[in-house]
Amino acid sequence: MSDKYDVVVIGAGPAGYVCAIRAAQLGLKTACIEKMKNSEGKGVNGGTCLNVGCIPSKALLDSSYKFWEIQHGSDQHGITIKDAGLDVPKMIGRKDAIVKQLTQGIAGLFKANGVTSLFGTGRLLAERKVEYTDESGKVTVLEADNVVIASGSQPIDIPVAPVDGEVIIDSTGALELQAVPGRLGVIGAGVIGLELGSVWNRLGSEVVLLEAMEDFLAIMDQQIAKETKKILTKQGLDIRLGCRVTGSQIKGRGKSKKVEVTYLGADGAEAKEIFDKLIVCVGRRPFTENLLAPDCGVALDERGSIYVNEHCATNAPGVWAVGDVVRGPMLAHKGSEEGVMVAERIAGHKTQVNYDIITNVVYIHPEVASVGRTEEQVKQSGEPYKIGTFPFVASGRALAADEKDGLVKMIVHEESDRVLGCHIVGPSAADLVQQVAIAMEFGSTAEDLALMVFGHPTLSEAVHEAALAANGHAIHIPNKRKR
Repeated sequence: MSDKYDVVVIGAGPAGYVCAIRAAQLGLKTACIEKMKNSEGKGVNGGTCLNVGCIPSKALLDSSYKFWEIQHGSDQHGITIKDAGLDVPKMIGRKDAIVKQLTQGIAGLFKANGVTSLFGTGRLLAERKVEYTDESGKVTVLEADNVVIASGSQPIDIPVAPVDGEVIIDSTGALELQAVPGRLGVIGAGVIGLELGSVWNRLGSEVVLLEAMEDFLAIMDQQIAKETKKILTKQGLDIRLGCRVTGSQIKGRGKSKKVEVTYLGADGAEAKEIFDKLIVCVGRRPFTENLLAPDCGVALDERGSIYVNEHCATNAPGVWAVGDVVRGPMLAHKGSEEGVMVAERIAGHKTQVNYDIITNVVYIHPEVASVGRTEEQVKQSGEPYKIGTFPFVASGRALAADEKDGLVKMIVHEESDRVLGCHIVGPSAADLVQQVAIAMEFGSTAEDLALMVFGHPTLSEAVHEAALAANGHAIHIPNKRKR
């Protein structure tokens, strides 16, 4: 049996389902294969992001922050709350309901746009054929003019801390805990580790993060990273850098089980810690297992990602790959835009993705967000640059909201005045940095931003003032230099 499509997409995460919808909108006969199942054993779209990643973690981050704010932030507003209770299973249930609503929404979008939704597994064969195995085990070969691989990524396992799903868990398991661990260990202080550690820290757990790297949030501008670490430490997170885990051992039985973690500290000395739960968050790797037949013609790069060019075309004609399974940062929005680009290029358009202007966000509180180049990257390039910063403690809106931690940092070319990057730790950083991303897309200068009228009082005025500060014209803080 053989079915023919214009486009077959393998994977229905943010890169895959967006690609499938856009391809169908462009008049292409499209099918999308997804293997993920929900807790009821039914096929579900949305991939890691909607089911066990971006969305559920943000639901818990918001719930946990509300609880933390009741306990630590209400009193100074003249609001007294006594005996605030915590129902963790209900909190987890709310998260699950949000996930269900969004994944069902994708099913509705597929139906509305005419995408054929297939649950099961897909394997790329030669000549753009896809071996589709449905949930009952039935195998069908789908023929396609174009195949888009959007198989995503999966957590990296480490031999020194094997996940057992009970005491040692991965990021997925950390979203399903039914009680607050007394003491929680997290291996890895990257984006995922910080977000999950923040959730349980706010709910009352003593959280220790063991990070092998000596630099904190190395992907971020280091001035912003240092400020972020200071804020998180003040919140109670115990972040230990330069710590390499060498082993773990389960202690006790039943409900009294704990895990003893052995690691080498920054000074090289061996140390041990005992935790009620241990989350392993050391990164993710592209998912390619049983995905590519030997004769399919698709090559992998040295990191195990599918090799693609700047337009996400593989070296096999008519085969494309997008999202976490290809080079670049593993970000849902990056994958989604690649999905749109590929669908439109298949339809004959010349769409491109501007990889230089992709925002990156850590959804702790306050948020950390960036776009463009860091100061370290600009300095390494040898380009002349200037910097404008503005602290939220000088923002009337931030003070009114009791959100005074953090700052906006703007990096600007010394000669052309064009914005090269913006880095923020502070309230609504994810939304504020997008304003600068739009400006950068259109080649704006710091002066362009400085001449715009920003509403008052708003948090976005901090962006305005940072742009002014880059040229020594800030109004609400003293300038380092005058012109």
